[in-house]
Amino acid sequence: AAGAWSHRLSAQFGDPLPLETERGYNTTLPNPGVSVNHMTTFAEDQFVMTPMDMGLRIGGAVEFAGLNAPPNYNRSKALLKLAERYLPSLNTQGGAEWMGNRPSTPDSLPVIDRSVRHPNVYYAFGHGHLGLTGSATPGRIIAELVQGRDPGLDLMPFRVSRFN
Repeated sequence: AAGAWSHRLSAQFGDPLPLETERGYNTTLPNPGVSVNHMTTFAEDQFVMTPMDMGLRIGGAVEFAGLNAPPNYNRSKALLKLAERYLPSLNTQGGAEWMGNRPSTPDSLPVIDRSVRHPNVYYAFGHGHLGLTGSATPGRIIAELVQGRDPGLDLMPFRVSRFN
């Protein structure tokens, strides 16, 4: 469960697989000057506004660029421009930009499995932008597997060996 770096670890255990980094961007505005009370999704322009204790977060861009490429904060700046179209009085000054790497598999399914060569190594990664959202289910499944119990569902689609 090492996120976008999981393929480096799995390869060391003899389980190589194609994992790419989906990079997401956002900017958190500490003093947005507007009141947004609920997370709001702008589907047509593909971004979200999320009110947080630390300010208003504007996010949504995705790119495939790998772990070593420098961040392209032009993406987060473009999101702010979109947000200003909806909220013309939005104060974008002092925003903190962020870029995060998310692990993505070619088939968009996570890897939830035991290592082929090392039975005491378990994998739970590849959830793309849904890692935190979907983490409870793979956590439960891995706990069941570690305890030698049947997790109650077919794990074949999530096997680490499906890419070989």
